[in-house]
Parts: sequence; structure tokens; C-alpha cells
Amino acid sequence: MARKRRPEDLSEAELRRLLVQKRRAARKDRLEAYQHSGRLVQVAPSEGAPRLDDFPTGFEGETVDVGESRRKRILDRLLLGAEVLAVIGLAFVIFNGANLLRELNQQVVAALEQATFTPTALIQAVVLPSGHTPPTDPGGAQPNEAEIPEHLRPLVQSLANIPIPTPSPEQAIQVRIPAINVDAPVVLGDGWEQLKKGVGQHIGSANPGEEGNLVLSAHNDVFGELFRRLDELQPGDEITVFSNLRAYTYVVTETQIVAPTFVQVMDPTPDPTITLISCYPYLVNSQRIVVRGVLLDS
Repeated sequence: MARKRRPEDLSEAELRRLLVQKRRAARKDRLEAYQHSGRLVQVAPSEGAPRLDDFPTGFEGETVDVGESRRKRILDRLLLGAEVLAVIGLAFVIFNGANLLRELNQQVVAALEQATFTPTALIQAVVLPSGHTPPTDPGGAQPNEAEIPEHLRPLVQSLANIPIPTPSPEQAIQVRIPAINVDAPVVLGDGWEQLKKGVGQHIGSANPGEEGNLVLSAHNDVFGELFRRLDELQPGDEITVFSNLRAYTYVVTETQIVAPTFVQVMDPTPDPTITLISCYPYLVNSQRIVVRGVLLDS
């Protein structure tokens, strides 16, 4: 009688063969049970028809369930489709997120950007500077409020109280006009008190040599009569203006007589120009004399 062998004494091939035999016996028992219960109908195989043992096996002795394999393929395809849809959805979300982030950045930049405004003069002249009553009047020389439109007089009075800014090194400090023997200091501002000290540079006008309109004014019959002879200037006469940095020479181009309210002569210009203003005629002061010049090329 052969000795009974223990499982650990069997080789791998013997264990595999034993396992296959057990599976086949179990499958046979199930088929017989199905036949006895009527759940399985025995059909005679036709010639050449494949047998169960002919189907592919997963490993030696194990038959693959065809239905289960089909369901698995369908499930794999469904999972693949779901993964593809998930990837497409993720790409869509990333694309939309990038667009949203770009729009938000643009909105932030637009919110942070400040509009560039064109600077405007803080003080708009109502009448040309240097206006006053003649010194021969009973009240003597004083600011001539009659020149100012009545509804604008409160504005002019309020502007008179605005403090004079601190002069810069580029501001005019001296003016020389050899043709009429003028050599006078220049102060910043052209109000009544400033013109007592010399020639006044209009606040907001260009500095010597700069692009724009350098506006200088002085009296013709009081406080030194600095601009009494402006009407004698001719085209080509030179006007030299000094700053703390250097001197600039302008050449007279024209002279005109205007009403005190003709403030357009003080407007900025695209090129370096100079405008000299004083009352006119002498000891009458009902109008203004305006002398224009352009900067002489270096």
C-alpha cells in the first residue's frame, strides 16, 4: 500500500494538476446538479462544434468565462470613456480658469492705472497784469478794479490772497533790453505788491528757454517806470533774460495794443516765446501794450 503523501511533499506541477482536477470535478458536479434540476438542457454537439475544453484558458487547466470576459471588456471601455471625459473636463476647467485669471489681471491693471491728465493752469487771468489807475488821478495810482467785470471781482480778490510759490533755479531773475535801456530784476508773480519790486514773471508761465510762453510785465508810469518805452521796440531788437543757470536771448517779432481783458496773449505756445506787458498809453492806462518775441537759436 502506497504511503499517503502530504501536500507539502508535492511538487508545484503536482499541486497545479491536483487543483485542475478538483476544479473540473466541481464543474462536473455543478453541471449534473443543473441537469437534475432542469436548469441545464443537454444538447448533442454537432460535428466540428467546439467543446468546453476547447475555449482558451487563463492558466493551465482554468477555462475563461466568455460572458464574464465580454462584460469586462465593456466595463473597461466604459471606464476608458469616463477617463477621457474626465481629462476633457479637466482641460476645459483649466482653460476657463486661465481665461478668468487673465481677465481678472486685466481688471486689476485697469483699476491700478491712473489716467494721464493734461495739466491746466491753476490760476486763469481775468485781465492782463500791471493794470492801475494813473498816478495823476485824485486817488493816485492803485489797482484798477473798473477793468474787471463786476461778476468776476470777487474771484480776482480771492486770487490776490494766494501765496507766491517758492522760486526755482530756472525762474527768471533779471531782464535786459538794450534798445530801451532796461536792466531790471525779475520777481515771481505779477500782483500789485510784486510789481513794486521790479518786473514780474506770471505764475504758471514758462521759464526762460523752455517751450512755452514766458510772460513778463511791469508798470510804465509808477515804481520805476520800467516798461515805459516798450512802444519803441522794433522787430529784431533783443531781450535777454537771466536765470540762476544761464542767460537766454529773445528777438522781438511784433507789438500790439489790446484791451485789458485780451488775456489770450498769455496762452501757452508750442515754441519758446516771450511776452512783455504794460499799461498804455502813458498816464492813461486804459489799454495794454504787448510785445512778443521768440527765442534766438543758440
